[in-house]
Amino acid sequence: MKKFVKMLFSFVLLFFLVCCDSDSSASGQEPSPTAKDYLSVSPDEITIQTDGKAVNVAVTSNRDWTVSSDADWCNFSQKSGTMGSYNILVSALSNSTKAVRSAELTFTAGTVTKKCKITQKPTEIESFVPQGYSLVWQDEFDDAPLSGGKPALPNTTEWWYETGAGGWGNNELQTYIAGYQGSEQLAAIKDGSLTITAKKINGTVCSIRMNTKQSWKYGYFEARLQLPGGKGTWPAFWMMPKNFTAWPDDGEIDIMEYVGYEKDVTHSAIHTKSYNHSIGTQKEASKAIANMEAEYHVYALEWTEDYIRTYVDGKEIFTFSNDKAGNKNTWPFNAEFYIKLNLAWGGNWGGAQGIDESALPATYKIDYVRVFQKK
Repeated sequence: MKKFVKMLFSFVLLFFLVCCDSDSSASGQEPSPTAKDYLSVSPDEITIQTDGKAVNVAVTSNRDWTVSSDADWCNFSQKSGTMGSYNILVSALSNSTKAVRSAELTFTAGTVTKKCKITQKPTEIESFVPQGYSLVWQDEFDDAPLSGGKPALPNTTEWWYETGAGGWGNNELQTYIAGYQGSEQLAAIKDGSLTITAKKINGTVCSIRMNTKQSWKYGYFEARLQLPGGKGTWPAFWMMPKNFTAWPDDGEIDIMEYVGYEKDVTHSAIHTKSYNHSIGTQKEASKAIANMEAEYHVYALEWTEDYIRTYVDGKEIFTFSNDKAGNKNTWPFNAEFYIKLNLAWGGNWGGAQGIDESALPATYKIDYVRVFQKK
């Protein structure tokens, strides 16, 4: 008797689904191609907000079904199901690109396929550029993928790599490479951002340290960044002199430094012969900022003949004033400097509380780098 009731229930459910399918075209769905395989997806087009908040999609089928996406920035709460009705939550990563992007979900149940189109607008980024400055250089990292679908590499007409190990003066543990280590691509441009990845490959932690070929004297320098966390990570956005002869005599400007063991705290500093950490006289400041690892923030430097000042999201972090003594030991910042981006692993500061290799691979995301100067 129980077996008969179960069979009767299955027949009634199948009859209901097939009957509903006769009206499915009115809601934007194609009629079922067969009475045997049934699949309904509603709506067939959704818009996800720039922050990626989830949107519901209703799925009904009379057999096992699956769903896939043609974009890796799109996520869904489940990838498959059995006979019945489901509410699938479709979400996305925050859209840090500069344009509307779209993706397509493909639902399949037996011989039936349904599509759901996804559209997401770009994040509206607030401008913090002071008045009087004009854009003179930028890299938006919007390069198209290479042949074969591989992500693009940074443009070598604008950037150059520093490579090697040796600790880099701070007992760091990583080896810097020029984009690739074997088949591993550690500098990659995808979805409108540059990613720098630190990864252990054949027993060695490899990462990226890259610099602009151009240099500038004075200006407003800005980058939109999302930072990696975990003990051992040490990403930075900083500047060094074009005509470097000796450190710290020629100066160093640290716009943003972050050590993963000190979560959600950004640091800025300058180094000169008179003011540097090796003699305990460094000039620096720090600021707590929420969600530095989960969200992008805008880090910036305003550098004039009178002062050096750093910001995050338009809020001042650090100011160092020119003493106007004409002494290079205290103010070497009257020469051209270039921009540096790197992700270190361990070292005197990054590894000050040890390292946690479970944080690897670690990824440092750079949405853009821009340089402004006064006319």
